[in-house]
Amino acid sequence: MANYRSYRVAQEIQREVNDILQRRVRDPRVQNITITDVAVTGDLQQATIYYSLLSDKASDHQKAEQGLQKATGLIRKELGRRLRIYKTPELTFKEDESVRYGNHIDDLIRKMREQEQR
Repeated sequence: MANYRSYRVAQEIQREVNDILQRRVRDPRVQNITITDVAVTGDLQQATIYYSLLSDKASDHQKAEQGLQKATGLIRKELGRRLRIYKTPELTFKEDESVRYGNHIDDLIRKMREQEQR
């Protein structure tokens, strides 16, 4: 039962954080961030929020990370207002590497097809 509840809370956090980033956070460093997944502990005390960024530049990724760290307090406060749970979880932001890995695999497949056509 706790597994189902943590899954529902994670979905709700993902939806709300996306909304908060789009509407409340005015920092330009977090404009192109998309929340891809949220992992919540069983006791709902901590939430790891995975995000992706469309840019491939290392400087953009660093700026986005700094912007999220600066906005964490505002995001947590807004989550506390929007969610109906006893305690708002501590938030940790991590970059989702799966998008970058998927792009890498696509590039490898494209190169293989080009070599086969020669």
